[in-house]
Amino acid sequence: MSDAASTPPIVGIDLGTTNSLVAVAAWPAADAAGAPPRVIPDEQGRALCPSAVRFNADGTTTIGHEARDGAVEFPLSTVLSVKRLMGRSIADAGEDLKYLSFRVVEGPHETARVEIPAAADGEAPRVVSPQEVSALILRRLREQVSRALGVEVGRAVVTVPAYFDDAQRQATRDAGRLAGLEVVRIVNEPTAAALAYGVGVGAGAGPQTIAVYDLGGGTFDVSILRLTPAEKEEEGHAAGADAFQVLATAGDTHLGGDDFDHALMDLFTGEIAAAFFPGPAGMPRLDPSTRRAVREFAERTKIRLSEAESASVRIDLGPGADGAARVYERTIARAEFEALVAPLVDRTISACRRAMKDARRAIDDAGGDKVACVVLVGGATRTPLVRARVREFFGLEPYTALDPDLVVALGAAVQGSVLSGATRSALLLDVVPLSLGIETVGGAVAKLVVRNSTVPARATEMFSTSVDGQTSIKLHVLQGEREMAADCRSLGVFHLTGIPPMPAGIPQVQVEFLVDANGILNVSAVERRSGKRAALQVVPRHGLTRDEVERMEAESLANAREDMARHRVVDLIANARLDLHWIAPQLARHGARLEPGARAELEARLAALRGLVEAAERDWRGVDANAFHAAKEAVDRASVRLHEIAIAESLKGTSSA
Repeated sequence: MSDAASTPPIVGIDLGTTNSLVAVAAWPAADAAGAPPRVIPDEQGRALCPSAVRFNADGTTTIGHEARDGAVEFPLSTVLSVKRLMGRSIADAGEDLKYLSFRVVEGPHETARVEIPAAADGEAPRVVSPQEVSALILRRLREQVSRALGVEVGRAVVTVPAYFDDAQRQATRDAGRLAGLEVVRIVNEPTAAALAYGVGVGAGAGPQTIAVYDLGGGTFDVSILRLTPAEKEEEGHAAGADAFQVLATAGDTHLGGDDFDHALMDLFTGEIAAAFFPGPAGMPRLDPSTRRAVREFAERTKIRLSEAESASVRIDLGPGADGAARVYERTIARAEFEALVAPLVDRTISACRRAMKDARRAIDDAGGDKVACVVLVGGATRTPLVRARVREFFGLEPYTALDPDLVVALGAAVQGSVLSGATRSALLLDVVPLSLGIETVGGAVAKLVVRNSTVPARATEMFSTSVDGQTSIKLHVLQGEREMAADCRSLGVFHLTGIPPMPAGIPQVQVEFLVDANGILNVSAVERRSGKRAALQVVPRHGLTRDEVERMEAESLANAREDMARHRVVDLIANARLDLHWIAPQLARHGARLEPGARAELEARLAALRGLVEAAERDWRGVDANAFHAAKEAVDRASVRLHEIAIAESLKGTSSA
């Protein structure tokens, strides 16, 4: 084997909620010319590795198919769907807990952790983080691909939902590090799917707009992308590079096939309670084994209903207190299942509508920018209702030639081969899913990076102090679409200290936001007069809750007019206060040199502006923003002569010294 062929590739890994897998492209090097990416199966030829880990009493772990198949027997020590806990707090995970057989406890900083029962009496339970569980799955995949290729693989491109926030992305990177992998790039799942699509059918097809609808086990994303193959080079795209530009993305980090299972579980347990536990006490909490068994019945029913019009369910609950058998048995029609999950599917279509609006694309666009193809990603897209609703919304038959379970890993492998230099370039232009900004005086938000900005993204903004002699500035970093800090998600707080005391408004603080190719935010600040610096890699303690993204966007639209008005008034208060702070002392010192009429006018203008500031501070709705702005402008005009006198006096004092 040549040196080039023996150089370990950068593999692509889809770390999924339900299943995970690994793929490779253009390896060995001789395969680079036109070889398609391929999934690397395990020794039994299975492409998918269930995202399941069992912690055994002897300290070993069981991963994948065997762990999933034994989950009913070992419910407390088998961890599944851990992706839904990555980078999240115990409160964020609250809605999931009733469906899990294992125990979730609170860890440091309120993070969600998994408690594994003690192996023996007298021993303490073991508490592990979601990152540690994910690392075991990643290590299994690393070992699997290393055996198959005959080289030790140490680098990978790992995919995440497009709506994963900074904490969730960092948690994914940490899991890779624990698994002995260098995560060279984190790629959004819809973007990876578009890469695989572009390699499979996009070349030579000319520029086109596609939608990637990604409904996995635990998350949902939709992205609208513009694909420009190298053969159809456009201005701004490098020669020889396929361009994959994300125009807009929307989604929900807490919506997926698991929620379909939960809907069926709720149906089963509700009917079991009515049939066998009719008294006021109701049905007791199911033991972990039964809860896991009901979950498996729900999952099998869901899969069966994707292929058949009905499915039968039979759950033996064992004898009751009177010794009589308790068997829950019924047939579920596909129509009944679809009625249960229709609200969930509707949420995905609402996200599609937002993404299309943000991408400035219309379903019936008569121009060349109409969506040409809808690519389905994720096992839950096999649900007939999902395909029907997608077909209805986009007016297109969904593209299903690519296996929805494999397409994300294949695209990640393509990106791995690009990063390693093994294949020709592809230009990836992904986006920031939610706006990023800084809290300003009065609780408003100055947005530096707006949502759907292309990454890497860099933005700078100048700020100053609002209090005389201030030597420290608190910088509060926020994420969201609202205009006020209280309505956005806090990402982190850091302080720029050691600033020499100066009058308010004099320090010049330059804040820079840098969102790297992985979607990780870094913030830096420098006070330009003193040179003092501070920096922070913003990694919030928890991820976004299930409804936060949808709530942020919906509220930003519903409250846009009021938010903008409040933001304007808050800014006017801050700027007017600075005017009053500077003009009042100068008027007392040099006012006698003004013409009587000019001084009287300025005093009246100042009094009017002061009254508006006081009224706005009591209730921002109680002032007219236009009148407030006009009053401030009037003060600025009336104070010009006073500023000229003050400057002349200052220069005279300097020259005499």
